Amino acid sequence: MEIYYPPVGFSFMVEFQGLSTENTDISFQSVSGLTVDLETEEIAEGGENRFKHKIPVRSKFPNLVLKRGMLLNSEVIKWCKKALENFEIEPVDITVKLLGEDGKPLQTWNIVRAYPIKWSVGDFNAEESKLVIETIELTYQYFNIV
Repeated sequence: MEIYYPPVGFSFMVEFQGLSTENTDISFQSVSGLTVDLETEEIAEGGENRFKHKIPVRSKFPNLVLKRGMLLNSEVIKWCKKALENFEIEPVDITVKLLGEDGKPLQTWNIVRAYPIKWSVGDFNAEESKLVIETIELTYQYFNIV
């Protein structure tokens, strides 16, 4: 009998379709927001006072949040700046790949029509010795698992 070990969450890559494929532009410290919720609508039935019916309405996807050490001359950041500073919104598809020990994808998430809605840089503090972290927040239509 073979023992199953769940995959580790520290080996992954993020690819922006149509943007840079440089190794530095696909490396991130963290990815969050790969979540889907089913919205429901409550309907009261006449004569039934014990409960309300919950009817499924649509899926809801939160924003995707990417964090990494600040990268200079990044194509992804140029894309973000065009959207945030010039309102030139160009949605792109993104793939997030969870990698196995051999560096091959174990699972892939396709994020559809994402564009940036927030970009921030971590605090500067002369009393601490830590990396400058940039955070990119993206909205998107939906994702699917390949």
